[in-house]
Amino acid sequence: MDIEAALKMAEEQELDLVEISPDADPPVCKIMDYQKFKFDKNKKLQKSKKKQATLTLKNIRMRPLIGTHDYEFKKRNVRSFIEHGDKVKVTIRFRGRELNRQELGADLLNKLALDLKDIAKVEIHPKMEGRQMIMVLMAL
Repeated sequence: MDIEAALKMAEEQELDLVEISPDADPPVCKIMDYQKFKFDKNKKLQKSKKKQATLTLKNIRMRPLIGTHDYEFKKRNVRSFIEHGDKVKVTIRFRGRELNRQELGADLLNKLALDLKDIAKVEIHPKMEGRQMIMVLMAL
């Protein structure tokens, strides 16, 4: 069908002539309500964005010589964050002479990973970054 006839046909139906495949020989066109098409496409995009789960990174700070009650409290917070679907970055900050006992921080992070192995896995293993030791946990 020639272009003029297709345009006339679309105008009679009060719709738009939309080129679907310009590279084809002859080009493929479709008669449709283009505004409605754009609106529906936008709605689908919004709906898909709404269903996406946003992943956040939660931070928990500890000290190498943390008390048992404080450790249990932090562990409970980490567990709730992971159950909610978030990643958790656990940071142990060293001060002064604590830097000479970095194995205490590594042991503490490994203990936390073992305590939470039923719901979490270690994404980034314990490593030193300046005066801090960092580990990242994520849900299984």
